[in-house]
Amino acid sequence: MQTPTRAGDYIDAREASERLGVSTATLYAYVSRGLVHSRPGDDPRKRLYRTQDIERLIERRDAGRSAAQGAAHSLAWGLPVLETRVSLIRPEGHYYRGRAVADLVEQGLSLEDVARLLWDCGDHDPFALPPPSAWPAPVRALVRDPRLRALERTAAALPLLAMSSVRDLSPDPRRRRESAANLLRQTTALLAGVTPDPRPAHELLTQLWRPGDADLAELVRTALLLCADHELNASAFAARVVASTGASLNGAVAAGLAALLGPEHGGATARAYDFIQDALRAESPQRHVLACLQRGETLPTFGHPLYPSGDPRARLLLARLDAVRPRPPRLARVRQLLDAAVEASGQDPSTDFALAALADVYELGAEGGLILFAAGRVAGWLAHALEQQAGGGLIRPRASYVGVAPPSADGDADAATGRPRRRRSVRPPP
Repeated sequence: MQTPTRAGDYIDAREASERLGVSTATLYAYVSRGLVHSRPGDDPRKRLYRTQDIERLIERRDAGRSAAQGAAHSLAWGLPVLETRVSLIRPEGHYYRGRAVADLVEQGLSLEDVARLLWDCGDHDPFALPPPSAWPAPVRALVRDPRLRALERTAAALPLLAMSSVRDLSPDPRRRRESAANLLRQTTALLAGVTPDPRPAHELLTQLWRPGDADLAELVRTALLLCADHELNASAFAARVVASTGASLNGAVAAGLAALLGPEHGGATARAYDFIQDALRAESPQRHVLACLQRGETLPTFGHPLYPSGDPRARLLLARLDAVRPRPPRLARVRQLLDAAVEASGQDPSTDFALAALADVYELGAEGGLILFAAGRVAGWLAHALEQQAGGGLIRPRASYVGVAPPSADGDADAATGRPRRRRSVRPPP
C-alpha cells in the first residue's frame, strides 16, 4: 500500500525552479536523471516535484560552494583546513599534544624528547637504534663540498638518503617512528656538516659552533624546542600534502625544507639577521629604525598575526639570551634596536628576530638562525607526516576557477555540479 503524500511534500515546476535557481528545462533534466522525483498534479497537464529532492540538490550545491570558499580562505591564511593532534596555538603560547612548550623548555627536555612526544611514541623509544656510522658515497661528497651552504646540502642529500630508507613506508607504526628518528639525526648531522651522531641535537650543533660552551648549548636547546612545530604553517602543510600521496618521510621532509627556504617563510630569519647587521653598522640603532620608516619600509619580523600581544617564543628566547649576556656590548646594541623597533612600530618581535639575535651575539653566521629553525622544525614535519600516514587520505583541495569561462551550449550551468550543461532537447516528463 502506497504511503499518502502531504501537499507540502511536492511543489510545482515554477517554485522548484526558483528554489534551485535554474530554468524549467534544467529541472526536467534532473527528473530524467533520477535526481528529482515527480508525480502528476491535480491538473493533468502539470506535474509536481518532490520537495525533499529539491532541498537535497540545494544542499549539495551550497556545500560545494562553501567548501570551495572555505578552502580559498584557509589556504590564504588563518582558517583551519585539517584536524591534527600534534600542536595547538593560543595567544599565550603554543602546545605540543596539550603540553605547554614553555614548560617543556623549563623541564630541560631535548629535541629528541619532544620528538617522542610529537610522534606519540608512548613507551617506545625510536632513538634506541644507533644511527648509521657513515654517509653513503654521494651524500659524503655533498657534505665535503665547501660551495654548498648547510640547508642546500641538506636539501640535496634528502632524496639520496631516501634510496636506503626501508622503514618509513612500513605498515608498522613503530618502524615508521624508528625511520623518523634516524631521519631526524641525519638532517641534524647534514645541517652541521658531520656524520650522524647519537648525541642530542643541541649538543651536536653546539659542537659545530662553540665546543664546550654550556650557555650556548642551553640556548640552542631552547631554540630547537620552540621551533619544533607551529601547527599548519606552510612547510608543515607541504610535508603533509607529500605524505598524503604515500611518499617517503624523506620526501615529506624535503618538501617541508623546500617551503622553509622560501623568502616568506624561513627567509624571514635571514631578513631579521640583515636588519640587525645594518642597524649595528649605522650611527645608532634608533636612527636606523627611523631611516627605514622614512623610506616607507616595514620593520622585518615585527608583529605576528597569531600573537596580537607578542610572540611568546621570541619573548622566552630573548629573555634567556639576556640572562646569559654573551658579548654584553653587542647584546646591548641589539636590545637598543629591539626597543627602538617596538617603540616605532608598536609591535613585538617574532621568533625570527630572536633567532637572528642569537646568531649575531654568538657569531653563528648569517645561516645560524635558519639552521636552528630547520633543525627543530624537522621534528614537527615528521610528526605531521606520521599523523597523515596513520590517518590516510589524499590531501586534494578543490580550486575555485576564476579564469575565462569555457563555451557552453546554452550559457546555463548545472546547479548541482557547477558544470556547463550539454545541449539537449528536453520535454516535460510524462
